[in-house]
Amino acid sequence: MALTDWLRRLETFSPHEIELGLERVLAVLGRMALSRPARVIHVAGTNGKGSSVAMLSSLLSARGTTVGTYTSPHVFEYNERIRIDDDAASDEQIIAAFERVESARDGIALTYFEFGTLAALAVFDAHNVNTAILEVGMGGRLDAVNAIDPDAALITNVSLDHCEWLGDDIESIAFEKAGIMRPDVPVVFADRVMPATIRKHADEIGARLIAAGRDYDWTINSDGNWAWRGQCHESESLAPPSLAGNVQIQNAAGVLALVEALDLEGLLAADVVDAALGSLALPGRMQLLAGDPEWLFDVAHNPAAATALAETLGTADTAGLVAIVGMLDDKVVEGVVAPLAGTVDRWIAVTADSPRGIEAAELARRIANQADKACLIAESLELAVVAAREYAGSGGRVLVTGSFYVVGPLLERLSAHN
Repeated sequence: MALTDWLRRLETFSPHEIELGLERVLAVLGRMALSRPARVIHVAGTNGKGSSVAMLSSLLSARGTTVGTYTSPHVFEYNERIRIDDDAASDEQIIAAFERVESARDGIALTYFEFGTLAALAVFDAHNVNTAILEVGMGGRLDAVNAIDPDAALITNVSLDHCEWLGDDIESIAFEKAGIMRPDVPVVFADRVMPATIRKHADEIGARLIAAGRDYDWTINSDGNWAWRGQCHESESLAPPSLAGNVQIQNAAGVLALVEALDLEGLLAADVVDAALGSLALPGRMQLLAGDPEWLFDVAHNPAAATALAETLGTADTAGLVAIVGMLDDKVVEGVVAPLAGTVDRWIAVTADSPRGIEAAELARRIANQADKACLIAESLELAVVAAREYAGSGGRVLVTGSFYVVGPLLERLSAHN
C-alpha cells in the first residue's frame, strides 16, 4: 500500500481517536524487540514543544550524533513527524515501520497516534539512531511516548489545553505532564512559573528537577542578544534563535539547561549555540508569507499560545489585521480569542479539516460573543481567502491561526500559488 492508504487504514484500527493509556503500546512494543537508542529525551508541555525539539536536535547533531525526532501533528505531510537529523523519513521507511508494527500488533487496537509512535521507534531502530527526542502528544503520564523510559526530560510550560482529557485546572494538567519524570533522571521545567504539582511529584519520586529562575536563568541584553546562566556554565551574549516569537529565548534557555544536565559541555559554547539555533525554521509557527496582503501563519490553539502570539503582534504594525480562525472541539475558543481581540479588526471562521473541527457557524458565534465584533462564516478555505483579501486590502495583513488543520492546508495552498 501507498503511505496515504496506510494512513487511512490506521484510522480504522481503534474505535477511539484518542484513548490514553500505556497497556496497548507496551504490549506491542514488547513483541517488536526494538533496540533502545543510547539516549532518549522526552519533551512535554502545553506550548513550545516543537520549537524545543528542533533546538535540541540541531544542537545534538552539531557533535555528530545521529538524532531521531518524533513530533506531532504535521503541517504538510505525515513524514514530518519522523526525522533522522535534518531529513524527514521517506514513504518507504515509514511503510516498512508500519508493516513491522502491524505484524506485532496481532489484533490489539492501537490509536492513530499510538501506531505512529511505535512506527517512529521502528524507524529509529532501523537506522541505529543514537539519540531519540520524543515529543509527547498529549499530557505525559498516559501518552504513548511514555512507554519508553527517558534519560532526560523537558517540560516547557503548563497551561490550559486538552481539558477534556487532562483536567480543567493547571495543577491537574501539571500532574499529567509530570508523569514523564523518572527517579534520578534530570527533568527541566522551562517556565519561571511552576505549578506546585511539578515540584511535589519530583520530590516524591526523586527526580532531578532543574527549575527555570532557580537553577538556571536568562536575560535579554539591550542589544537584542541574550545571556544564559546555568548551574556550571554561562554565556553573556548569545544571538536570538532564528525561530520567530518572543517566547523562543525562554525555549532556548530550557534547552541549554537540559544540554548542561546531560553533561554535553562542548555544546554550550556560544559559537556552537548560535550556529545551531540560528538556522532553524518551523512551518506554521509565526511564519510570514510575502504578498499583498501579507500572510502570517501561527498554530496558536490555546489561551497561552494566543497570549504569546498577541504579545509578538504587539511589536508590529497590525492596523487592519484580519484573522482566519479554525479550531477543534476540545479547545477553549474564548480563551484564544480574548488575547487577540484588541489586535484583530476582522474575524473569519472556517471549519478545521478534522472530524473534531468546530463547525464554522458555531465557531463564528463564539468568536463574535467574545470579541464583541462580527465574525464572517466562510463555507470553505477558498472563500475565507477571498474574504480575507477583500477585508485586508492592499498593504494589509492576514493572520491564520487556531489549529494545525487550518494553518497547514492554507499555508500549503498559498505557498503553491505564490
